[in-house]
Amino acid sequence: MADAPHRHDALTDVPGLRVGHAQRIGSGHLSGTTVVLAPEGGAVAAVDVRGGGPGTRETDALDPRNLVQRVDAVVLTGGSAFGLDAASGVAAWLEERGRGFRVGPDPSQVVPVVPAAALFDLGRGGDWQARPDAALGRAAAHTAHHAPPGGPVERGNVGAGTGAVAGGFKGGVGTASVLLPSGVTVAALAAVNAAGSPVDPRTGVLYGHLLGPDGAPAASPEPERHAAAVRTLAAAREMSRERSAASARPPLNTTLAVVATDAALTRAQAQKLAGTAHDGLARAVRPVHLLSDGDTVFALATCGRPLAPEAAGADPVFTVHTEAGALNDVLAAGADVLTRAVTDALLSATSVDGPGGVFPSYTELYGGTGAPGAGPSGATSPGLL
Repeated sequence: MADAPHRHDALTDVPGLRVGHAQRIGSGHLSGTTVVLAPEGGAVAAVDVRGGGPGTRETDALDPRNLVQRVDAVVLTGGSAFGLDAASGVAAWLEERGRGFRVGPDPSQVVPVVPAAALFDLGRGGDWQARPDAALGRAAAHTAHHAPPGGPVERGNVGAGTGAVAGGFKGGVGTASVLLPSGVTVAALAAVNAAGSPVDPRTGVLYGHLLGPDGAPAASPEPERHAAAVRTLAAAREMSRERSAASARPPLNTTLAVVATDAALTRAQAQKLAGTAHDGLARAVRPVHLLSDGDTVFALATCGRPLAPEAAGADPVFTVHTEAGALNDVLAAGADVLTRAVTDALLSATSVDGPGGVFPSYTELYGGTGAPGAGPSGATSPGLL
């Protein structure tokens, strides 16, 4: 596998995919929506839900046994079940462009199938009723549509990651990609909002960085800095409880992700990719898939490249094993890029100090090099605590 990042090291490295964010920050708001827009004609799609408290829409349509073969968009949103309204705005936006499942003789007679999943960020901006709605979903779809093909993806405190928190640290949106030796691209985008922690409590190392790219153990922060970070994080949690009743309740979270490839996958193969990608989440956050999480991974295949080139006159048995080997490479890469997307989200997020709580970023507490594109202006409060 080619370990080095390529192009933008982002979900948009899969040709045809575009990403758009929309968020509301301030006046009680701290939430948003992210739309992953498929190319014209849609993408093969699947989903694997492993958290105990999911909030989803139209995920049953992705079952390989069911009718719809491709989808035009996937929505990740804040706002818990209320935020699923954002998908209605995306569906309306698609319908206006004649994109969706054709149900009549007129090209305009379509029903867009828009799978969506929500994470829990209610009250983190201070107003319990400040949630994404259909208008915000439409805005995110518009942004995705006008994004340059193959362009960079904004990370950090944006879209579905705007109000995200992971183990007390400010969460956010992260992304990563890899180009396999076969020429197939595999990529992931994650909105990281976990009840578990992305950080090893003994050392302060991000779980996703426990092993470096060469397989060697990652360097740990200095013990004094780690101890100071632990104290600051505890103080931030106490301040959050004092400021907001929403912060006093047990954690309700959910990490959402999209894993994508340009390989030609069947719907069953895409579902396998969604499932194995959860391994990457489990490497980066501990524990995962709790009753207070709704961890959900979508898989998209744009089918622009053959999974395994066919050899003329090859033995059918050999062909089956060749395809299985090629699929295994994609499955392994899906888990790897999701781990990297989660760590990218933590490194891209910036601290928030507002009426809904105090959420310090990993980089503020531990330093390190952040990834590009970390959040819109005005979303952060430097010098936390």
